[in-house]
Amino acid sequence: MTVVITGATGHVGANLVRALRAQHRPVRALVHVHREAIKGLEVDIAPGDVRHLESLVAAFTGADVVYHLAADISLLNDQRSGLEAVNITGTRNVVEACLRCGVHRLVHFSSIHAIIQEPMCTPVDESRPLVNSRRCPPYDRSKAAGEREVRRGIERGLDAVIISPTAIFGPYDYQPSHFGAALLAMANGRLPALVAGGFDWVDVRDVVAGAMQAEQRAPAGAKYMLSGHWLAIADLARMTAGITGIPAPSFICPLWLARTGAPFIATLDRLQGRRPLYTSASMRALYSNRDISHERATQELGYHPRPLRETLVDTLRWFHQSGQLKLPLKAASAEAAP
Repeated sequence: MTVVITGATGHVGANLVRALRAQHRPVRALVHVHREAIKGLEVDIAPGDVRHLESLVAAFTGADVVYHLAADISLLNDQRSGLEAVNITGTRNVVEACLRCGVHRLVHFSSIHAIIQEPMCTPVDESRPLVNSRRCPPYDRSKAAGEREVRRGIERGLDAVIISPTAIFGPYDYQPSHFGAALLAMANGRLPALVAGGFDWVDVRDVVAGAMQAEQRAPAGAKYMLSGHWLAIADLARMTAGITGIPAPSFICPLWLARTGAPFIATLDRLQGRRPLYTSASMRALYSNRDISHERATQELGYHPRPLRETLVDTLRWFHQSGQLKLPLKAASAEAAP
């Protein structure tokens, strides 16, 4: 049965397409602009845009399963209209197209950012409510609203499951992703300073494996946190330095100071044509809950995230092989966990 993937040419999509094709499953990729991430792979191409319902109906016709990955990911606070058009209206269109086309299962990719992090003293799991406050970044609110659209579809009879990953990184990151760009800057010695704080990092291949298990095994309406390992930015930089041989920045900026300066740094980056890495939203994320529980996914899906060092080694090697990292990597063992 045909599997359709929205966002098939993004970071997660590139890995999902490869995992599905490794099982010899027929894949139809919804493609809006870029195709590099799936170039040369044996997939059907369906030109389309999640903002246009009729293009989704055409792409979903005859599909058994739809993976909805397409999203506008922004860490800036002034791009609300684009976020709403893709992450909310686009998800509403995906739900409607699935219902019209009789799709048997929708696997929707939400985000840890859609979930309220407080109280910080207890683990975040599937029972936590979605964000709703206007004090939250626009991206967080848009992903929460998109998840609500899926819930409305479930109430209308749609068979859907929801995946909520943490900070994803890993190979086949062609564009690259926000964290991929930060990791490249770190690996090439282009970060003058680090910031305090950290995040829960997860391998894109583990997220894909968990989502595929959810497609096959999860009850309708289920939701799963797919987390990995929490690690401070400074420790991640030292681990990267041990692999590349490029020293990590020695200065670690306190989080309060970084948050104060983030709007000015982001504006400067944009004026100089660079993707902002340090923004108010990214600083907020680095102060989020450290304990993201994937217990339900482990129990029901057999989900087990691999050691973070293995992910980091594989990612840097892939960046090197793809020409994005112009440094020979030192010999490194992938077995040691952080």
